[in-house]
Amino acid sequence: MDTASNLNNTTHFLSLSRKLFLSVISLFLLFAGCFLAYQYQREKRYKIDLLDIQLQDYNECLHQELSQTPDSLWSKALEQYLQKHLKKDLRVTIVNARGNVLFDNYENHEMGNHIGRPEVQKALAEGKGYDVRRTSETTGMPYFYSATHYKDYIIRSALPYDLNLSNHLAADQHYIWFTAIISLLLMFIFYKFTSKLGTAISQLREFAKRADKNEPVDTDVQSAFPHNELGEISQHIIQIYKRLRETKEALYIEREKLITHLQTSREGLGVFNKDKKEILVNNLFTQYSNLISDSNLQTTEEIFSVSEFQKITDFINQAPKRPGKEEKRMSVRVNKNGRMFIIECILFQDLSFEISINDITQEEEQIRLKRQLTQNISHELKTPVSSIQGYLETIVNNENLPREKMQVFLEKCYAQSNRLSRLLRDISVLTRIDEAANLIDMEKVDINLLVESIVNETSRELEEKHITVINSLKPNMQLRGNYSLLYSIFRNLMDNAIAYAGTDITICINCFREDENFYYFSFADTGVGVAPKHLNRLFERFYRVDKGRSRKLGGTGLGLAIVKNAVIIHGGTISAKNNQGGGLELVFTLAKEKVS
Repeated sequence: MDTASNLNNTTHFLSLSRKLFLSVISLFLLFAGCFLAYQYQREKRYKIDLLDIQLQDYNECLHQELSQTPDSLWSKALEQYLQKHLKKDLRVTIVNARGNVLFDNYENHEMGNHIGRPEVQKALAEGKGYDVRRTSETTGMPYFYSATHYKDYIIRSALPYDLNLSNHLAADQHYIWFTAIISLLLMFIFYKFTSKLGTAISQLREFAKRADKNEPVDTDVQSAFPHNELGEISQHIIQIYKRLRETKEALYIEREKLITHLQTSREGLGVFNKDKKEILVNNLFTQYSNLISDSNLQTTEEIFSVSEFQKITDFINQAPKRPGKEEKRMSVRVNKNGRMFIIECILFQDLSFEISINDITQEEEQIRLKRQLTQNISHELKTPVSSIQGYLETIVNNENLPREKMQVFLEKCYAQSNRLSRLLRDISVLTRIDEAANLIDMEKVDINLLVESIVNETSRELEEKHITVINSLKPNMQLRGNYSLLYSIFRNLMDNAIAYAGTDITICINCFREDENFYYFSFADTGVGVAPKHLNRLFERFYRVDKGRSRKLGGTGLGLAIVKNAVIIHGGTISAKNNQGGGLELVFTLAKEKVS
């Protein structure tokens, strides 16, 4: 097992370039070995054939000599020819078609039948034949035989297979050395090539490891790759990875933005997959779904079993059966536990979906209040308009109306027109506060000077009702705000006190506390005060403690509503209470400009 394990480790340790090099070199060496063996045999065969051709030529020359000599003179002619043309150690034998030896220059005594000799057999069959390194039965020496078959006989020539002939027939060794040198050169070139390939693959592998670990890629990695097709492909891969990484980072940032948006959104949002499994929900979604449900939900997925969500659930379940162009949005209105909700579902292409829950209770209340405000405005406008119309109609229809009576009617018309003008002014101020609060210009305002100017403007009314004003505000008390709205705060409070607090009273205006961010004001009078049941509703629009008395005194019912909204615009709050010694006190705060 240890040996197998070591072998596996060694195999695993070898890089792809080494494996490629060893595989190709092994095949190349196998090919080179086969080529050398084939070429060696071919070379050897070539030399044997060459020697055979030479001996065949000698046989042919001998045959030509015999064919020109009468049969009776063969022996003498052969001896003369062999003496003249015989090569050193060359043995010549003439055999008839039956294998009997007719002549042999090596032995003079009678020799055995040669019909079974391989070269003789081949010559009889093919016309010529040879045999390499066969030991002669006559001499006991090895020979190279070459035989040629003619019409009546076979001529066989033979050379002793000694060291010289063996060297002569051996293959040429130069081509082996040439092949070995070329092989080594090719192996070196291929090794260099596979090394570069291995380097590129190793770098690409290191890049893949770093990419798998989501590590950033150095800019020097691209320049390290070779300038070839593999390097070009590797650079493209790195560029794609970088773009994917940048895209992933951008998507992660967008995802964080989306999550932040969901968590800070003013509506409940939940995203689910096609199997109704939660992907992402915010806190408001959980809160609203529990408010709608009769029981507390342990998991978000339980909303699909709540009866109020049944229409939404049916809409989702029917999504796979619905044609692609059909509406993929549905909303349901739910009234539960005194609150009004709108539940909306949006289906996406992959059948995942989003459910949003909006609490529209406040919006519905605002719509109701606006409707009520419109009705109140209509009612409040109707009264002065009807009065003016009635007085003028009386004057127009009575030509003999006494001048004194006409004067009284005209004065009442004037008073009602003033009331109508104040009402329209107050409505305009409230509308501006409601609809364009962010567009109101802010500047530094000295509150003490503003209050002193209001006291001076109302001095005649104060004297008529014997009202004393005590302004305890410090000089140079400045804050950043809208002068017109700040004026409305203190002027409406002053007009309200003059109109309803009574006579022979004192009005105290004081800043009883100051901190880093706010001024704390008190506007108190020693008048008749207000019944406790009315205190919480004093700042409602058109609310009157004594409706008949308020209209008689020319009030619009909007003064304290303007005060409250103007205070809110300036970052403060306001409340009303009765003093223990009698009278009404309004306590409010106004944000001031921080000293830098």
